Amino acid sequence: MKLFILVLCIIGVSCDLVPLVDDQTALVRASWNQVKHNEVDILAAIFKDNPDIQSRFPKFAGKDLKTLKATAAFATHAGRIVGFFSEITELNPTDSGVSAAKTLINQLAANHKGRGISKAQFNAFRASLTAYLSEHVTWDDNVATAWEKGFDNVYLVLFSALDGNPL
Repeated sequence: MKLFILVLCIIGVSCDLVPLVDDQTALVRASWNQVKHNEVDILAAIFKDNPDIQSRFPKFAGKDLKTLKATAAFATHAGRIVGFFSEITELNPTDSGVSAAKTLINQLAANHKGRGISKAQFNAFRASLTAYLSEHVTWDDNVATAWEKGFDNVYLVLFSALDGNPL
């Protein structure tokens, strides 16, 4: 589950996406930069909140989370997930940046659809990641709004692709 969702810094040019304004893009990037090096802790928090998501990973299913956190396989996968978000947040809010983000999100959807990952699991992932962020970064209403708007854009693309209609 290479993480899903991507974040936020998608600046919409399509009428379906609601563009982040410059200060929102800056808030998302700044807050992500506060935690992007906590890969293992981020994935562990998501698994703790969502054992059903952990069970979707054959390497991690049924294993003790504390023990898993110390393994190279867990760290590697956590790095992939966080790296995906890092890549999305760093894309420039230009037409080409939006296009690149859509491509990445559509690939994410294709990779996860075949594994039977549901929209509900993606939503649970989003909720857990948002909770992690709110507890580990400088968080206020403006940061919350920026992340919500960014996630909404990501999930619009993600869920469209899961439904067989990539944007």
